[in-house]
Amino acid sequence: MHLISSQAQFVILPPARSAAPRAFKNIEASTRRYDRMLAEMQRLRGLVYLRDGAIKAGDLTADGRHKAAVDERGWHILALDADKHVSGCLRFLEENGASRFDELFIRHAALAQCPVWGTKFRSAVETEMARARQKRMGFGEVGGWATTEERRGTMDPLRMVLATCSLFRLLGGCTGVATATVRHGSSTILRRIGLRPFAFDGAELPPYYDPRYGCEMEALRFDSDFPSPKYANAIDELMSWMKLLPVICREERVPEWFGLLRGVDL
Repeated sequence: MHLISSQAQFVILPPARSAAPRAFKNIEASTRRYDRMLAEMQRLRGLVYLRDGAIKAGDLTADGRHKAAVDERGWHILALDADKHVSGCLRFLEENGASRFDELFIRHAALAQCPVWGTKFRSAVETEMARARQKRMGFGEVGGWATTEERRGTMDPLRMVLATCSLFRLLGGCTGVATATVRHGSSTILRRIGLRPFAFDGAELPPYYDPRYGCEMEALRFDSDFPSPKYANAIDELMSWMKLLPVICREERVPEWFGLLRGVDL
């Protein structure tokens, strides 16, 4: 699959207080640009969610941003249009430090509060967390997906998902949970590349209605070691491409090499 020669350009925002891994070759330290792109991403998400009826105007900031508490903790894959404006976004939140479900951001999902499926969902996710620890892989959550109407009919949404799968590999492998709306075929795209519903005692957890966003959602599990065979080569191809993408970091991040220089008289 030829996914790189598309009109949209991609940019990566790492967690605000983290250094980018050495695998990335095009790192820019600029607090001003980081904050500008993060705010533009939040405005795009707010505009898209508001138009879809997933949120209300009161859920936005005064300047139209949809802010999530975990945005500065997450990795963001951003698609840029021909005018260099953010036209798509997807967030990956590393949660390696969590030891139980109630420490995860996904605990806020409506499915977790369901009297029928809530306990089963919690158990299924904690089983996945234990499996990640056993495999010595990372664990995290994928969410915050949004694309402008003009780009929904392009390869951009699929490219963002596959780029996120490549990011998992660059970070050393990851398993976890993704929430996606059934609207616009978002959950269908995730299923197509290899994500599957969580299961408890052999029964798959069904789609659920989230009153907060006013739509039907699915909670799907992923494992970077087992992508769909159809897209495995594309994910490998994107890994080399992603290493050269602009990675915009906050200036106050601690460089990877800082610890190596302790005790050295510069």
